[in-house]
Amino acid sequence: MLEFIKAGGLVMYPIILCSVIALAIIVERLWVLRVNRISPRNLMARVWGWVKNSQLDGKKVKELRDSSPLGRVLATGLLNAKHGRDIMKEAVIDTATHEIHEMGRFLNLLGTIAAIAPLMGLLGTVFGMIKVFNAIVLQGAGNAAVLAGGISEALYTTAAGLVVAIPALFFHRFFCRRIDEISVLMEQDAIKLVDVIHGDRENESADGGKS
Repeated sequence: MLEFIKAGGLVMYPIILCSVIALAIIVERLWVLRVNRISPRNLMARVWGWVKNSQLDGKKVKELRDSSPLGRVLATGLLNAKHGRDIMKEAVIDTATHEIHEMGRFLNLLGTIAAIAPLMGLLGTVFGMIKVFNAIVLQGAGNAAVLAGGISEALYTTAAGLVVAIPALFFHRFFCRRIDEISVLMEQDAIKLVDVIHGDRENESADGGKS
């Protein structure tokens, strides 16, 4: 591994730094963006049970708010329910927007790494080829060791840049897709709560199902 890094030259170090940052983001987002952590399946059923049995109080709302991102959205809706449907819905949407923004944390950085890693690899390739041509000018084409060193730098940095960029791009798309799916689930539950509280539909979620 050390030989590989040395052969790639100075450009290898920022590429390695990018790989460490990308790996940290991927592991952290895989842990955070679990569907059952953000939008627990039985949460709506629990909330409806509290409302139906007149058990909803400040303690229950705090418990709900601390439970999950969806819990914070629903707790905001319940706290604003007395102000009417429109105010409740607006509060729910504002909180959901904030939670969705938090779910996308670090993804811009991951996308940036996916974009710049191949460019850094290309920069290393250019440096390597410059070394090759300088060696040809100064020593002729007969010094195979010098030529091999320049060509190695050119190829290793390109390979390293792609090795970092491909998984970074994959997981960036993967996380964006997962956030979209979770956002739909959160929106469905939040709107369902608004409709149920204000009597626009019968409760359809006592079993925790999604519409």
